[in-house]
Amino acid sequence: MKKFLFAGALLALSAGAFAQDVDKMIKQDDVERIIKTLSADDMQGRGTFTPGIEKAAQFIEGEYKQIGLQPMEGNSGYRQNFSMIKTVPVKTEVTINGVAIPADNVAIAGSSAFSWNKLEDAEIVKITPDKDLRKEYISALQSDKNMLLLIDPKFEAMFKRVRGRSAGGSVAFKDAPAKHALVFVLGIFDDVKSFTVNYDVKNQELPLFNVAGIIPGKTKPNEYVVFSGHYDHLGIIAPVKGDSIANGADDDASGTTAVISLAKYYKKLDNNARTLVFVAFTAEEIGEYGSQYFAKTVDPEKVVAMFNIEMIGKASKFGQNSAFITGYERSDFGTILQKNLEGTAFKFYPDPYPAEDLFYRSDNASLAKVGVPAHTISTDQIDIDKLYHTVGDEFSTLDVGNITSTIRAIALSSRTIVAGTDTPTRVAKLER
Repeated sequence: MKKFLFAGALLALSAGAFAQDVDKMIKQDDVERIIKTLSADDMQGRGTFTPGIEKAAQFIEGEYKQIGLQPMEGNSGYRQNFSMIKTVPVKTEVTINGVAIPADNVAIAGSSAFSWNKLEDAEIVKITPDKDLRKEYISALQSDKNMLLLIDPKFEAMFKRVRGRSAGGSVAFKDAPAKHALVFVLGIFDDVKSFTVNYDVKNQELPLFNVAGIIPGKTKPNEYVVFSGHYDHLGIIAPVKGDSIANGADDDASGTTAVISLAKYYKKLDNNARTLVFVAFTAEEIGEYGSQYFAKTVDPEKVVAMFNIEMIGKASKFGQNSAFITGYERSDFGTILQKNLEGTAFKFYPDPYPAEDLFYRSDNASLAKVGVPAHTISTDQIDIDKLYHTVGDEFSTLDVGNITSTIRAIALSSRTIVAGTDTPTRVAKLER
């Protein structure tokens, strides 16, 4: 028993020493400087394909250069450049039973022009009040069928969000095969005997870029640990009380700040056995395209863990010094992290919002789908967060102390994975 007590005391002393070091090396005033810059009005909400996201990328590149990160193999600089095809609708006409549907009641998800004029052209799906529209929407997106989805007016609020997104068009990788089309119509239609849809678009090739840097591993350079967050947000949206900039301070300037701070921390230590990759993803808000591209550039078998950091700007539902991990039960990633925090006040919890399916709704999904123990760390109280995706998500609403303590906890909890002494179990690959 004395041996166990002595070992426990040593562990507590060790954790305390590490905590003192991390407190000195990850400073709150520097965390504040970074997140304040990323969420400032002059970043214009960091919308994809806008000057604001270019400015944000340049800032992140400057931080990486100052830290002394190296570019990823195959890149001349910190940018991972790729192109997307943006499809913008120019004509949308829908009739049901010979009656034209008002434009405000139509939303279309399609990557190319198409016309439907007979019942066989698409499957009719009625979203009645007893159904879960979010689940039906995700299921339709994941299918390979053309669908005409008739949305009950009960879901008008969510339909407007779908329509708002579709009105701006869609994006796809240049080599992506043509997608099936989904047509959403708000209203009650008891007996659909005929329908027509005419949808015309224009296409434009546009550049995108992740910002990624590495610290090569000292003894296990071919094993990778990824720290990530997304630096894009919504950009300029409909004004509220004269404010139209969706600053995205929590979503996800907070996570990007963590990535930069952790890069600085581990570069100072300079003792990582495994290669560390620090990546700020683009285009998360429009379909996680940045992380999808990144997943194509790495061998998933060599990625031993991914710490994706999303919305850590305020205390979690568990209180101060806490965060949750999505997919906690899918690997022992969370168990390892919590073991490394013994002797500290911080605790990681399983995701308290399982109905939201958060594990596959952030950038960790792109690598988790192929078996990487890739998890998202967050503190967001998503069930009551009224500032999510609004112009109100500004720096003034954040708890910088909470952000700093969470970053420090990630630094402490990741250390055995970084050192190569712990390797999380793989997650089950996603089967379609």
